[in-house]
Amino acid sequence: MSVLVRWILSALAFIAVANLVPGITVASFWTALVLALLWGLIGVTIKPIVLVLTLPINVLTLGIFTFIINGFFLSLLGGIVKGFEVKGFWVAVLGAIVLSVINMLINWGLERTKASS
Repeated sequence: MSVLVRWILSALAFIAVANLVPGITVASFWTALVLALLWGLIGVTIKPIVLVLTLPINVLTLGIFTFIINGFFLSLLGGIVKGFEVKGFWVAVLGAIVLSVINMLINWGLERTKASS
C-alpha cells in the first residue's frame, strides 16, 4: 500500500511542479503517473551511477551539482514522455529544485504519519 501511496503522491508532485514552474507542462494525471514511475526508475538505476561519476564536482559544489543532474533527467523525461514538456534546461533545473522540495515535504509528512500511528 505504501508504494502505491508514494507513487500517487509523486505524480501529484509533478502536477504541482507544472503549476508552479512556468515552462513545464503535464497534460494529465496519467502522464504524471508515468512520469512518477520513470522518475523512480531513473532514481534507482541510472542516477546512482551518474552521482558516483560526478562525485568530484559534486563535492566541490557542496552537492548543488545534484540539481543540475536532476534537471538533466527532468529534461530527458520531457523528451521521452508524451504530454510532458520542459522548455529549456534551466527551466528543468528549477523544476528539479521545486520537485526536490515537494518530495522532501511529502517524505517528511509520510514519516510523521508513520511515527504517530
